[in-house]
Amino acid sequence: MDNSLQEDLNELQALGLRRGLRQTQSPQGRAIIVDGRRVLNFCSNDYLGLADDEKVKAAAVASVGQDGFGSGASRLVGGNMSAHTALEERLAALKKTEACLLFSSGYMANTGIIPALVGRGDIVFCDRLNHASIIDGILLSRAQMKRYPHADMTALEENLRRASGHQRKLIVTDTIFSMDGDIAPLKDIVALARRWGAWVMVDEAHAFGVLGPTGMGLVEEMGLSDQVQVQMGTLSKAAGCFGAYVCGPAVLKETLINRARSFIYTTGMPSCVAAAAHAGVNIIAAEPSRRRRLLGNADHLRRGFKTLGLDTMRSTTPIIPILAGEAHRAVAMSQKLFEQGFFVQAIRPPTVPVNTARLRVTVTAVHTREDCDAFLDAVKTTCLF
Repeated sequence: MDNSLQEDLNELQALGLRRGLRQTQSPQGRAIIVDGRRVLNFCSNDYLGLADDEKVKAAAVASVGQDGFGSGASRLVGGNMSAHTALEERLAALKKTEACLLFSSGYMANTGIIPALVGRGDIVFCDRLNHASIIDGILLSRAQMKRYPHADMTALEENLRRASGHQRKLIVTDTIFSMDGDIAPLKDIVALARRWGAWVMVDEAHAFGVLGPTGMGLVEEMGLSDQVQVQMGTLSKAAGCFGAYVCGPAVLKETLINRARSFIYTTGMPSCVAAAAHAGVNIIAAEPSRRRRLLGNADHLRRGFKTLGLDTMRSTTPIIPILAGEAHRAVAMSQKLFEQGFFVQAIRPPTVPVNTARLRVTVTAVHTREDCDAFLDAVKTTCLF
């Protein structure tokens, strides 16, 4: 076993695709300690700086004092805590849906929701750049999967036209694509779904807290709350916590409680995590100034990269790729930036297509303009070779 697995690792190493863990030794923030070195953090999904927020931490501490830590069982057995219900009700109200259900992570949500809704005889239409958890959820469902070219509405409509013989039709899309930083053409998707009798499911993981008047995501920003049947998102990014949710009609929640295996067969989220996430969600809704700072920082960095002649692909959000092409080059760029005091990761296949390796830059609301300008200076000396 050892020799066989080591050969696989050696092959990854030769291709520049072997991954490893670096240790963070501080709370998340604009500056963190990684492997004993203080660096400015440009690879965190903590978009609003809530992971170390005092209100969020205080909510967790208070919950531990009241409810203890673990929930002790699955929510269907004995682990359904009042903090779960309170957070679900708050999210449903903010998202303007009838109901909400929590999951332990975004991956578990997508791999639970999709097989609960579709199966053999059904068909799922999936953007080619959707998150891996969506792909895995479709594969687990055993429904037919049709992947359409990224954001290509002509191809999606043609696929829908050919699918008249299937029982249920589901279109699934990220709202912000996690590696390219662009936004789904959601109004067009909803229009096609209505025309061809399909359901729409969105993954708002990177849009929740970032887009919309109250930070509820792209669905809110486009005014489509009553036209998207399944609204999934995470609490581990802009909310600064952990876990995921799905919002939609009450019948959706009841279906998932009874059919989503990743909900049924797992221990309930600790109360303190739900309480902390609730505090984070309240901050998202109450403090739009954080989003304004976030989006302003993103625009500033993107303009700076473009001035340097760098390819930021289709990004219009706080996720800003710098295209490197070859995997070894992306790794070298990442390491040189780390040596200069900037933490940004190289993203390589299979996460992204071959020859599109990149630095995936993420900016936050707590970065200063001085941070951004220092990073631009470092990128100028590091990436232009």
